Amino acid sequence: MQKLLQKLLTKPIIRFADKYASRPDKLRIHDALSSLLNNIQQNKTKKGLLLDLNQHDKFIIFSDHHKGAKDYRDDFLLAEKNYLAALTYYNDKLYTYCSLGDSEELWKNNIFSVIKHHKVSFDMEKRFVDRNAFIKVWGNHDLYWDNDPLAFFMLEKIYGKKIPVYAGVLLSAEIDKRALSIFLTHGHQGDLQSDGNWFSKWFVSTIWGPLQSYLRINPNTPANDQQLKSAHNMMMYEWTAQQKDLVLITGHTHQPVFNSLTHLERTYKRLDIARASGDAEQVKKLEAILQAGKVSGETSPRLENSKDTYFNTGCCCYSDGDITGIELDRHTIKLIEWKCIDGKQPQRLVLEENDLKNLLEKSD
Repeated sequence: MQKLLQKLLTKPIIRFADKYASRPDKLRIHDALSSLLNNIQQNKTKKGLLLDLNQHDKFIIFSDHHKGAKDYRDDFLLAEKNYLAALTYYNDKLYTYCSLGDSEELWKNNIFSVIKHHKVSFDMEKRFVDRNAFIKVWGNHDLYWDNDPLAFFMLEKIYGKKIPVYAGVLLSAEIDKRALSIFLTHGHQGDLQSDGNWFSKWFVSTIWGPLQSYLRINPNTPANDQQLKSAHNMMMYEWTAQQKDLVLITGHTHQPVFNSLTHLERTYKRLDIARASGDAEQVKKLEAILQAGKVSGETSPRLENSKDTYFNTGCCCYSDGDITGIELDRHTIKLIEWKCIDGKQPQRLVLEENDLKNLLEKSD
């Protein structure tokens, strides 16, 4: 039956996807980000959360876990060990955890199956909930949290208490007597599938996503998908470049971005420097990072002289089990990776680091 439906429906579904599916559109993306930011600034709590970033506050931001049912479609399965180690570390150090969307893969799975198979990771997240140090943002693959009227009952079932789920978060910090705004959202904004009216969001999460998954129909080739992600990152950056004293942190594209450059671009720049200086050991290390495939995406020379205004967490579902995220405190922002080196216990690596005051200096 599946093969018959594939034969009958593949072409119509691809035509439908070409017309209505996610395609980066700068105007739509910019309008959606501006609208969400404005709503949060006006303290419309159903849209987002407005917080002060105080001197002792520390945040860890992970996105795009895509937790499934621990079957062949579960992209989170290999990353679970690193994720649990990371959350143990951050909870012990009293970080606030912001889950920035697509934590649960609810296009391919129902929520009951995800809860059943990922009780351990939910229990670890509950430790942050118990400290009132957990913020949950919804993305396009877990739209369920935004559009299902019974979602809050499921959250209470998972975490033991009712918790809100937001479209975004705005952190306000005072640095050297200047105000810096740090805007957190999943990053799918501008996608008609996810930013449309209630019916379109219900249709995508309840009908379209599961149908596409069941038929195993992917409208995008991997190469085209990477190009779309890189284009989306560029449009996000272009929006931030128009803002004053504001940086944006998203997920969605699965491509780590730091200081408005993808980690791929920054790695190539370091490789050029290492080759020029004759540092063979550093060259070997950087080439191994590139071959691992995690820093995927296209380079973007247009961003060489960019403002340091756009950041992306990467994801928690890389095929080698590694995870990346953003650490944030009153003074610094860091792109971090958790990985098992030589089969040993998970380790935390700092890939990039910058002082928040530097972001202010470059935002003028």
